[in-house]
Amino acid sequence: MNLQDFKIKSDRTIKQALQQINQDSLAKYVTLFAVDENDKLIGTITDGDIRRALLNDLELDATLEKVINRNCYFMYEDEKDLQKMREIKDKSIQIIPVVSADRTLKSIVDLREQFSFLPIEVAIMAGGLGSRLRPLTLETPKPLLKIGSRPVMEWNIERLRKFGVQKFHISINYLGQKIKDYIATTEYGHQVDYIEEPVPLGTIGSLKYAEKEIQRDVILLMNSDLITNVDYEDFYHAFISSGADMGLVSIPYEVKIPYAVLETEDDAVKSFKEKPTYTYYSNGGIYFLKRSLLEMIPEGEFYNSTDLMEKLQKEGKKVMHYAHLEYWLDIGKMEDFEKAQRDIKQLKLLS
Repeated sequence: MNLQDFKIKSDRTIKQALQQINQDSLAKYVTLFAVDENDKLIGTITDGDIRRALLNDLELDATLEKVINRNCYFMYEDEKDLQKMREIKDKSIQIIPVVSADRTLKSIVDLREQFSFLPIEVAIMAGGLGSRLRPLTLETPKPLLKIGSRPVMEWNIERLRKFGVQKFHISINYLGQKIKDYIATTEYGHQVDYIEEPVPLGTIGSLKYAEKEIQRDVILLMNSDLITNVDYEDFYHAFISSGADMGLVSIPYEVKIPYAVLETEDDAVKSFKEKPTYTYYSNGGIYFLKRSLLEMIPEGEFYNSTDLMEKLQKEGKKVMHYAHLEYWLDIGKMEDFEKAQRDIKQLKLLS
């Protein structure tokens, strides 16, 4: 999106605005942002605003001052107001101007492309051997195995960028240089730092080495070999509103018993359920945690996320779960890899 295509001075005429909106680059937006002589945002002008003005007998050579919507939505550069974002989306607004503190127009965000602006950093665990996927992983690290058109890890990075994530910390070990070489060729390479494990440190142990680099108060930790359409904004809201120190995505599994299940005491039947269905929740490998928890991770030791959860529970701290009812796949085995190749054609992870 070229910012200049969307800007128009407030002293221009309705006819000039129509000519500008008629450009090919604006065909799917039909919106202009009116600015003053110093490029400070005044308001928006849509084709609908112009039609109403013409129906009210304004002439084509009338200035835009009488057409501008001065009560438009906008966001400041450093603003992370997720509630405002939800309000904007609910109103089916397609694009929103982003301004500096003095309301100078700086950029435009397409809300059909940008899902959210989460105030988080992300840590991705990408150091595993991928033993169960050999021979595919003999020369290629599992995070770089392609699912459709992209490496599996890149699906996750690109999707998280659409939720506004701007900083990633990737933990590497096995064939780690190949991961670094690949990411160096991408447009998001400048957003990535690396945590180089001296030895395998479990699913969260390496995060201790990024303690000084992580600046945000909330960290999203995830495995690199997942394909999922988790709504990270909704998960974030659930985590924050729960007051928990740590949260995890849980994957529900239903177990259907084909017979009546008896509840017994000694030799007496107390009750029974006819062909019941039980729902259990498994760990989805995606977590939110407060930055302060990094102090609890031992340095240089093998340490899993489940170890941290157990420690938190023993200390009376809250660990919440967020049940994800849609798509989730852990690409651990060859049949999972093959399933992902089929499924990715139907999933719309980046739109």
